[in-house]
Amino acid sequence: MNSPTSEEAPEKTPVATGVDSEGKSARIAHSKLGIDAEGIQSSIARLTSNSTDDLEKLVAELERLQEFLKSETERVQREIGSVLDGIRIIIEAIAPWKTAGLASVQRVPANGRDKT
Repeated sequence: MNSPTSEEAPEKTPVATGVDSEGKSARIAHSKLGIDAEGIQSSIARLTSNSTDDLEKLVAELERLQEFLKSETERVQREIGSVLDGIRIIIEAIAPWKTAGLASVQRVPANGRDKT
């Protein structure tokens, strides 16, 4: 007497339908997740591409700056060399005057009152 009756069969049908609707919901959710994942992947790819381009531009700018600083360093070193050369020339020109000035100082009397 525990055999299934015809009334029990309709009860199982709604349960099966419920599983089907849950399966559809799961497929729709999975489909939406796939679309969202694709969107996220494309956004990441775009942002990564932009970041890579920005980094490449920054590297190029830093390389130009390095070359500029190198050329400026060389220019300043050349100017310092020119200034030092000029100072040497001035020292060489003044050296005889300094020697002559020392000789005249030695001839001056010690008290400074005596006239020769």
